[in-house]
Amino acid sequence: MQITIVGGSKGTGAQLAALAIEAGHVVTVVTRSGTVPEGADRVLGSASDPAVARLAVTGADAVVVTVGGAKGVAHNRAAVTRAVIEQMKQVGVRRLLVQSALGAGESAQQMPLALRLPMKLVLAKPLADHEEQEAAVMASGLDWTIVRPSGLTDKPATGSWQAVETSEPGTLRGTIPRADLAACMLEVLEDDATIGSALGVSS
Repeated sequence: MQITIVGGSKGTGAQLAALAIEAGHVVTVVTRSGTVPEGADRVLGSASDPAVARLAVTGADAVVVTVGGAKGVAHNRAAVTRAVIEQMKQVGVRRLLVQSALGAGESAQQMPLALRLPMKLVLAKPLADHEEQEAAVMASGLDWTIVRPSGLTDKPATGSWQAVETSEPGTLRGTIPRADLAACMLEVLEDDATIGSALGVSS
């Protein structure tokens, strides 16, 4: 596939880019810093800029959004995601994968009980951004999947994870290595059965 990753210069996005390149996919990374994983093509700028977003998604088979917050920008994740969705619609790209966070939407019930209230209090602003982001994704009409990881760590990959919808019973664990989340996201991209799903993900 030709995969565009918005937010692929570091963190989970960079690890996903590296895994996708290793698997034989062609990867384009949208980056404000100019840094991209080895082997990736680069689009310089912020995907909140319609011109940048359009250049980045044109010709893609799938688009992944892994952006975080930005200093001085309220709800940056939602703003970038809306801009990407609009340009995807204009150029006819349908497959969208978005990294949200466990606790957004109805997924609080998937968190360990002891973490539910602290997460809601400490991460209220990021979760509000993610909820606005998710609403835009779900209303997009695109072939979307949302992944909601639990707390991200930089521990080595374990090669295993849980990925479940809120309709499924049980709770998830409190953390997941970014490397495992990236591997999970690549599997999701390659599996059309995940379209229309919001998946909680943890170790």
